[in-house]
Amino acid sequence: MAIIAHRFDTRDALFGTLRDVIVADIERALLHRGTASLLLSGGSTPAPLYRDLAEAELDWSRVQVALVDERWVAPDDAASNERLLRESLLTGRAAEARLTAMKNAAASALEGVETCNLAYAKLPLPHTVCLLGMGPDGHTASLFPHAEGLAAALAAHQHCAAIHAQRSAVTGELVERMTLTPWSILQSERLLLLITGADKWEVLQQAAASDDALRTPISHFLHQPRNLEVYWAP
Repeated sequence: MAIIAHRFDTRDALFGTLRDVIVADIERALLHRGTASLLLSGGSTPAPLYRDLAEAELDWSRVQVALVDERWVAPDDAASNERLLRESLLTGRAAEARLTAMKNAAASALEGVETCNLAYAKLPLPHTVCLLGMGPDGHTASLFPHAEGLAAALAAHQHCAAIHAQRSAVTGELVERMTLTPWSILQSERLLLLITGADKWEVLQQAAASDDALRTPISHFLHQPRNLEVYWAP
């Protein structure tokens, strides 16, 4: 396990540095492979980062953006991660990037897994960057503690998995999710974890001391023989 921690005094400093890291990785991938791919998380925390990235002077037409996870809601729903990316990142210069979304026409996430896997199988490997977040319950992506489908997702060798989370203050009412599996996430050249606040830093330390991924799913990524870069600010 190798956790590389980058701690900042302010969120502005965090986002500025992280933006530069991601832009440099995209430029390197475009130079050497002709294409780049970003796996991005939803939530309110990364939105300022996405707005900054949107104005980066890159050949966005050769960049593929994909979601790390999604609530099983319509793409125009206020809770949709797809909507978040379209409104924060896929604007300005970055409007030319191609988006691979998770929500499809299937009635449920479970019924939509096959279609989602077919879409994600078209993304070039390895992924250039994967940006994860973490909740106060230790979940990451939509890998929620003790969720229905969690054990299968942890063991899967495919890109996408359906999750039915246990309802909590973290999940809210929207417990039906689609998520990337750890197998897919770990096929990323750079794996980033963006968290803010003293409470989440404490959760991360507790998860690092545990190998119970069913209780704290982020633990799965903290015990891999590869680097996880943590970016934290108060």
